[in-house]
Amino acid sequence: MIEKHIVLEDIDPVTFYGVNNGHLQMIKSLYPKVRMAARGNVIRLLGEEEEMAKLEENIDLIQKHILKYNSISEEDILDIVHDHKTKADEIKGVVVYNISGRAIKGRSANQQRLIDAFDKSDMIFAVGPAGTGKTYLSIALAVRALKEKKAKKIILSRPAVEAGEKLGFLPGDMRDKIDPYLQPLYDSLQDMIPAAKLQDMMEKQVIQIAPLAFMRGRTLNDAVVILDEAQNTTPAQIRMFLTRMGWNTKMIITGDMTQIDLPMAQKSGLKESIKILNGIEGISIIELDKKDIVRHKLVTRIVNAYENYDKKRQEEKSLEFQN
Repeated sequence: MIEKHIVLEDIDPVTFYGVNNGHLQMIKSLYPKVRMAARGNVIRLLGEEEEMAKLEENIDLIQKHILKYNSISEEDILDIVHDHKTKADEIKGVVVYNISGRAIKGRSANQQRLIDAFDKSDMIFAVGPAGTGKTYLSIALAVRALKEKKAKKIILSRPAVEAGEKLGFLPGDMRDKIDPYLQPLYDSLQDMIPAAKLQDMMEKQVIQIAPLAFMRGRTLNDAVVILDEAQNTTPAQIRMFLTRMGWNTKMIITGDMTQIDLPMAQKSGLKESIKILNGIEGISIIELDKKDIVRHKLVTRIVNAYENYDKKRQEEKSLEFQN
């Protein structure tokens, strides 16, 4: 008889054990000659070496399944134990699976261009209107890189600039003031990583979320770094951010040129940087448009209505100037 300890490091133990430890009880019944006990994220095994080796290998396959799909069923466990393999992907082009097991993939030609650009370029600019999935898909690509151990951490940042509000006027300490600006990033992460695992990753600084101002002085190595809402950066801010890039790092910069919340006299750093960096080797610029909107169908209509309004206003101003 030998004893071994298996540590569930990359997955949420609750998903592995199942509701009311249902998955764990099933695995125990499939291996009656091995005694199993679980506490926290550690599984203790006691049994004969040959039987233990089979169970250990299948536990590894179960972990890989959960890491990929964020879930597992009793049928999946039976397939792994009896056929010694995980299910094959039925959906092509999947980036990652969300916590419900739904496939996250490119849903338009430009979204697929963003996915392809991530594989070939170290810096990607993804620019387009609201609802085109640029932030959500960028975070999915970062999560995939983390799961595949191509990156050691994810760093998400936003400029703390929104329509009409300044940090000093918001209640609470600095963390309370900052969190509302970063909530969209939390929302996307919570859709892709189980809550307990996400909390653990954030506590260990594997996933970091911080305002743009906190990037100064850092060199960002072995990471996927995403700057969201970059249209609200000044030229000096985005230049500072882009030069934080270190070894084995990919950067994705997202923004919407129609939603600039900077003061009227202030130039958008995103617009300037795209103009300066266009054509530089290793940098991809992906422009998404109304055809890529994947939110509620009303979002497309709203974007169209505002575009028509802006165009009409521009024409009226032009006529006034001529008169």
